[in-house]
Amino acid sequence: MSVSLWCEEEEGQSQAQEQDSARGEAMLRARWDPSVSGQRVVQRLLQLEERYLPSPLYIALVQREPQRREELAKWALEVCCDCSLDEAVFPLCVSLLDRYLSATLSLPVSPYCLAAACVLIASKLTESHNVSADALCAAAEHSFPPSSLREMERVVLGTLRWDTAAVTPQDFIPHFLPAFERRTEGDTGALVSTLRRHGDTLVAMCVCESRFLGAPPSLLAAAALDCALRGLGHRGAERPAHSTLARLCQADEVVLQCYSELIDAALTQRLGSGPQSNREEKEGDMEDERAGTPTDMREIDF
Repeated sequence: MSVSLWCEEEEGQSQAQEQDSARGEAMLRARWDPSVSGQRVVQRLLQLEERYLPSPLYIALVQREPQRREELAKWALEVCCDCSLDEAVFPLCVSLLDRYLSATLSLPVSPYCLAAACVLIASKLTESHNVSADALCAAAEHSFPPSSLREMERVVLGTLRWDTAAVTPQDFIPHFLPAFERRTEGDTGALVSTLRRHGDTLVAMCVCESRFLGAPPSLLAAAALDCALRGLGHRGAERPAHSTLARLCQADEVVLQCYSELIDAALTQRLGSGPQSNREEKEGDMEDERAGTPTDMREIDF
């Protein structure tokens, strides 16, 4: 009796999942178990995170030409947002992408097919109802068929030897947040919820940025939470929380401060390149061109 390890969707399964989503079917999630938290779990994650870091050669090559990698990462982020996938899907997807490219050092003929395959694998590992292959093909404007996507999925799994449950910054954030509950005063529930939301956003930005490639996930998670806490302006808890985060991720406080400042700089750069900045640049250009604008409508060549 032959046994296949390939996870192949049955015919009509994708349509059934889309119909369930259209009906608004609630997804059941287990509650957070305090017994699976604590220093013991963090220590185990710290031991595993180095196993899933990309090679130094790949990091050096990407730093020389980061545009292609950032383009694929941003496309994967848009797909995860459009398909309403869990926050943990995107960092795991980019981790799979970096590890595959680190092992092969070459892009396939269809890079977006590779990114879609990584989204598909990460969705299967993280969610109970994974995203369908048809939805990923539609997100890529049908530049590749579902059969090519499933074949690329097999290639990625074979290259990574099915070792796909990588450690990401999202795995550390739930274990770092209890430190704020013990050291802050007032409505800690609202603060922790806001920190989790801002931390997830900053982690997604760091995953997209090639400048953070190769940084330990624990350090990125701690720096994102530290940056979020300072951004919220919560006085009285910044220094104790900073020291606690450095101790939890087993990093020097100066290194943690350096990465927090890098995240601040990256966030400022992204906000500065938004629509408001573009509009101000256009208004500045219009001011410079007003001196040469013809005053008579007959001088304008339509």
